[in-house]
Amino acid sequence: MNDELLTTAKIAERLGVPASKVSKIVKEKAIEPDQKKGNCGYYGSAKVKQIEEALKGR
Repeated sequence: MNDELLTTAKIAERLGVPASKVSKIVKEKAIEPDQKKGNCGYYGSAKVKQIEEALKGR
């Protein structure tokens, strides 16, 4: 399975919301990145869906 990994900025761009909202959800829900490169976290489709659902609930 080839899962595309996205940063919080790319997730925000894809969902059409500010990056700050995505970052806030990630911190509130303690969502761990699937992969880390340096200081940057990358999230797979399951976690993107989790972030999207949390945004819809607001």
